[in-house]
Amino acid sequence: MDVKKNGDVSFWFADMGGLPNYRAPLPGDIDVDVCIVGAGFTGLWTAYYLKQANPNLSIAIVEKQFAGYGASGRNGGWCSGGFSWSRSKYLSTGSRAGVIDFERQLRGTVDEVIRVCEAEGIDANIRRTDCLTFACTPAQMERLRAEQADDMAWDVPVERSHLIGASEAAARIRIKDVQGALVTSGVARVQPAKLVRGLAEAVARKGVAIYEQTTVTGIAKGRVTTNRGTVTAHRIVRATEGFTHGIPGNTREWIPLNSAIVVTEPVPDALWDELGWSGYEVFGDASHAYCYAQRTQDNRIAMGGRGVPYRFGSKTDANGETQAETVEKLKAILYRMLPQTRSLKLDHAWCGVLGVPRDWCTTAGLDVSTGVAWAGGYVGLGVSTSNFSGQTLADLILNKQTERTDLPWVNRKPRKWEVEPFRWLGVHGMYWLYNLADRREAASGGQRTSRLATLANRITGR
Repeated sequence: MDVKKNGDVSFWFADMGGLPNYRAPLPGDIDVDVCIVGAGFTGLWTAYYLKQANPNLSIAIVEKQFAGYGASGRNGGWCSGGFSWSRSKYLSTGSRAGVIDFERQLRGTVDEVIRVCEAEGIDANIRRTDCLTFACTPAQMERLRAEQADDMAWDVPVERSHLIGASEAAARIRIKDVQGALVTSGVARVQPAKLVRGLAEAVARKGVAIYEQTTVTGIAKGRVTTNRGTVTAHRIVRATEGFTHGIPGNTREWIPLNSAIVVTEPVPDALWDELGWSGYEVFGDASHAYCYAQRTQDNRIAMGGRGVPYRFGSKTDANGETQAETVEKLKAILYRMLPQTRSLKLDHAWCGVLGVPRDWCTTAGLDVSTGVAWAGGYVGLGVSTSNFSGQTLADLILNKQTERTDLPWVNRKPRKWEVEPFRWLGVHGMYWLYNLADRREAASGGQRTSRLATLANRITGR
């Protein structure tokens, strides 16, 4: 099987004709109003909304590789406006009403991303659709019922979150052994590399300087040091998400959790007829190990999952290269859920990292004493949440009090991760237990949720 495992970083860049040409690096010492570290979604959206609010601001973005190199150009392409973090944990920094409002505003990011794409002429293969989380055992279906009940308890509109039975779920996509599904409406499928590259071009047109091939070596009050020079700025944004550990002083702030994706060859029309999937829904499942998938614009299937979840010492991949073992695991998931696809070849495989805080809850904020702002820890919901980060950070940097600035995720700082080897043991132990829980549920006919999954969550505070 000839699977491309690196070179283009992800299939999404290969789909665009290959990796982009580098922009010029930082030319030396400069002085700007705002310096943003990281040219992914978080940094670019922040620059976009800052320029929208104040066109006269001087803004520089410094990026080690190229705009979209990290998770922004490698993710599964779900623009969901979703909320999968612990609602109750946010009560420590806000109220129930604030958590509900946070979730409500996040849902609006899907429309906002689409609005900006239309305004800026960004063609990111965006398609409005639903997200389907499938249950293939009674235990998984019970978990979906509990999730939907929790949604209702937190005032999520029923048209946003509702359950469907086996026959209706199978009519959407013919998943093997389907018991039902949780339908989340109001989401969109995107081609993420096209989105992040288009956003970078839009930001550059507004006068934001993007310096690539520039490695940040330190962030301090009023200054960002790099291998190319020093940027002096009144406000600094750390927009490094899964690469935050590489900034000195942030080694244990967020850990880089690995996720991997495989993409099939184009699917013949006859096989689509057999699969259904005419609505281009994005989908996942209710197993503990979890997976995520989309039908691409050119009619391939992209299937993602955790693979090797964490590398010792918070190490990251080399340009998206992933292990053969991970490719086999993702292929097994694809064939388990859609056995009709066994004749398909896999064309691409890659991986990337996402940032995970110790409490597994996203955060954004500004330390006024240092002038350093941050956002991230999306735990897999970065395509939509990063847009909201950009709006929120622009408000905070410009000292505006808005409906966003008092939400319970603002200025929330969880405790740091443990030193090695304890964080490696914790994360790998969690996923080992998740996989074992899935196997035990399958062996017992999937009637009841395994207690091992609960134990896994307790170990890592998820």
